[in-house]
Amino acid sequence: MDNNRLSITASKLTMQQATALADTILAGFNKHYTMFRSVSARAKGLFEAGDWHGIQNLVADRIRMYDDRVDEAVHVLRREFAANVLNERVWQYAKTVYIALLVNHKQPELAETFFNSVSTKILDKEYYHNEFIFIKPATSTEYIESETGTFNPFYPDKEGLRDCLKRMLNHFNWRIPFAHQTRDIGNILRAAKQHFGDRWPLNEMNMHIQVLHSAFYRNKCAYIFGQIINGHDQYPFALSIVHNRHGQLVVDAALFEAKQIGVLFSFARAYFLVEMDVPSAYVHFLQKMLPMRSKADLYTMLGLQKQSKNIFWREFLQHLRYSQDQFILAPGVKGLVMTVFTLPSFPFVFKIIKDVFGANKDFDKEYVRKKYLLVKRHDRVGRMADTLEYSNVALPLSRCSEEMLQELRTLSPSNIEEKDDVIIIKHCYIERRLKPLNLYMQKASSEDKLAAVIDYGYALKELATANIFPGDMLYKNFGVTRFGRVIFYDYDEIEYMTDCNFREIPEAPNPEYEMSDEVWYPVEKGDVFPEEFGTFLLGEPDVRKVFLEHHKDLLNPKFWQEKKERILSGIVEDFFPYPQSVRFKPSKRQIGLPEKGDA
Repeated sequence: MDNNRLSITASKLTMQQATALADTILAGFNKHYTMFRSVSARAKGLFEAGDWHGIQNLVADRIRMYDDRVDEAVHVLRREFAANVLNERVWQYAKTVYIALLVNHKQPELAETFFNSVSTKILDKEYYHNEFIFIKPATSTEYIESETGTFNPFYPDKEGLRDCLKRMLNHFNWRIPFAHQTRDIGNILRAAKQHFGDRWPLNEMNMHIQVLHSAFYRNKCAYIFGQIINGHDQYPFALSIVHNRHGQLVVDAALFEAKQIGVLFSFARAYFLVEMDVPSAYVHFLQKMLPMRSKADLYTMLGLQKQSKNIFWREFLQHLRYSQDQFILAPGVKGLVMTVFTLPSFPFVFKIIKDVFGANKDFDKEYVRKKYLLVKRHDRVGRMADTLEYSNVALPLSRCSEEMLQELRTLSPSNIEEKDDVIIIKHCYIERRLKPLNLYMQKASSEDKLAAVIDYGYALKELATANIFPGDMLYKNFGVTRFGRVIFYDYDEIEYMTDCNFREIPEAPNPEYEMSDEVWYPVEKGDVFPEEFGTFLLGEPDVRKVFLEHHKDLLNPKFWQEKKERILSGIVEDFFPYPQSVRFKPSKRQIGLPEKGDA
């Protein structure tokens, strides 16, 4: 009898501990998401005020919030419940209790991911072996209802489609007026008629418009995303709203092609700021609009990167299960800082920081991590690849090529652990796989090669306008997307433009100095000499000719100095993730992008 009472008492204590763990973790998540929504909601006021720096700062600040709340929850659990020494049964019960707490929760999938983040930090177990986390979602998100409604329907009434569009534009209650809303509506209708062609006019008796309840904010634009519902047919659309020179609102473009709208959600662009209480409903709506974008892509672009990482990893494990090829070293020139490998059947690369860097790399691992974090928080303007950062990635040894294993054992021994039948990568970055620009140019047709050179120049200019200097500008550090767009992806030497000193090469005292391998002028940290770029970029005559035709200014310090001065003076340039040709009335004061697709 005494033993039975002891067993019952122990069980009660275990359940009490488990309940306390679950309650504390969920409270930590609820605090996080309340703050996340609050920060996202501030974007509307900043957009109205034209505070572009404020919007950029919001995006950067929001990225830090998740890890801060996880660390806070871990600290509470260790301090108040000695969670790091609790037995496995407590954690198993805690997960069960947690699932029950998520009934009727508005963000259950995000709360499950938060539970994973907290528990793996405390238990210090490898993610893939941990029995106490949500490997698969335990709660469905299909029918969660938003308090405000996920989307708003607008029906043409007796006033017709124009009045319907007017009510749609006014739904967002911006405190600043449209400069000429009647003209904007006319532009939208003309763009729609041009897109739909013979399918226009749509049957207004059977049609209505569905628009996501909240606007999406990024850089200097607000976006409206929606669908035209015409009987059984659905057509996506996106409207871009900007300020004119007087601070009034203007519809800058109307997009009706799903691929063109999908570009707004490219992995090379900054995250949106969106106020939403049920993010899964937004993802579901957007995925119907943009079937080419995965759930992981969409969660990322909504600023919910941890959820994206969780989904991505599930998809990766699924792919491993049903594929047979081996991980190999990625094609291209080997880097001095990173070991890069890939699974040919999976469109991503894995990047691991080496233990010892090559010559002229006088920095450490922490320095490299800070550079990647800089890119994560910065506006990538469609020219820098986003990364997923992981710890304790386990790969089956049987799927790893011997060449890859040998390089990891030789160059990154502190970052790997071989255990049983797996190799554990303690820290890595995962990026979408691109064709290295140097390899692309070797095999491309003459026309495609020269087009890539031209776009490479545009990439440098747009990065400079966004306060980014690549540092190492060699072609091997840039990649080409399937649409031929040039993207920068090697960040260990990246710098802010404002931290660089762009100089002219002083005249040599005599001709002998110019023939010497040694420079005849002092060079300080941060000094950059654009005149030197041509030496290592423009060796081929055809490349040199087309580069000088389009981007000769990049070899002149004046170009870089003027860009730097504009940034220091507080000017935030315009970046449009759609071609100039679709803009209704491009302004001469706004810069645009080449007529190209995106990733």
